[in-house]
Amino acid sequence: MLRNTTRSALIDAAFWTGYCAFNLSMSAAFGRITSGAWVIAVALAVELWIAGRVMRAIAQRRHWFELGPLRLAARLFACVMIGSGLAQLALVPSLWVAAKWNWVYLGPDNTAGFAWPMLLMYWAQTAVILALWAALWSWTVAMRRYREGEIARLNAESLRHASELDALRARLNPHFVFNALNNLRALINEDTERARELVTRLSSTLRHALDHSQRESVSVAEELSVVDDYLAVESVHYEDRLRVVREVDPAALELRLPPMALQLLVENAIKHGIARTPGGGELNLRVRADGARLRIEVANPGRIEAESVRRGVGLAYLRTRLAHASPPGAFELRQHGARVTAHMEISQ
Repeated sequence: MLRNTTRSALIDAAFWTGYCAFNLSMSAAFGRITSGAWVIAVALAVELWIAGRVMRAIAQRRHWFELGPLRLAARLFACVMIGSGLAQLALVPSLWVAAKWNWVYLGPDNTAGFAWPMLLMYWAQTAVILALWAALWSWTVAMRRYREGEIARLNAESLRHASELDALRARLNPHFVFNALNNLRALINEDTERARELVTRLSSTLRHALDHSQRESVSVAEELSVVDDYLAVESVHYEDRLRVVREVDPAALELRLPPMALQLLVENAIKHGIARTPGGGELNLRVRADGARLRIEVANPGRIEAESVRRGVGLAYLRTRLAHASPPGAFELRQHGARVTAHMEISQ
């Protein structure tokens, strides 16, 4: 911000110094540089510099650049006309008095240039110069705002891609894939039919994981299909250590939720509950409709570990998705004795 302010001040100084030098060079080209020419050149440059500063302050304070190009142009035009008029109004009377008393020399007839047609021409010339400054300034501001907007857009896109990458990493649990492939290798020679089914289930799970960013929401029925595939793969690994009890309200099947949200809860329950409990345990899945809200509970044996909750990519992604949903959803983990229950509520 300070760098932009300093740069603007230097550009202003260069512009109005150049305007002063131009006026003096024109006087020299048509005769000689008189004391009046010096007064006019310096006074106009200072007055228009002040007018430009005031215009800039008003535009920034009132956020003119957020109004659109036409409304911005109308306001700048009004400021240019008023600013140039005030500059001439401040210069002409004092210059006339100074010329009347021969304090400055304007030419053979010191008061010849104060006729109304000449004054209107001076005002028009001043307005053109101030309008040129306003156009250059507004263009530089617009370009800077465009660059800042592009940077913000690229940063947001980068964050979104990072979030999607984290989400994808959460979907494709490497331990899940590794175990599934090891189990598949063991089944190929022992049970070809079951191995074929495992490949189908794993393929379906991975396909849904890779397609997660293509949809904003899915139905409960579609999500349960993904969960079925995931549990089928995991059941090959855990066998009788994984016991699933489901309670699904038929009225909830058409309700919507973020894609893979339920699968994340099931995966978290297996990873932090079933896998760490000797002898495995029971995974309870409950889905029900409560008016315009979808309520989901996934319970498993184990205890809540603060570190795993804080650093878990999947749960962090789920919280982010629910927080940015419209309307926002809610998610929390609760400890009930020796079991952990994940609660998720989503408004429809």
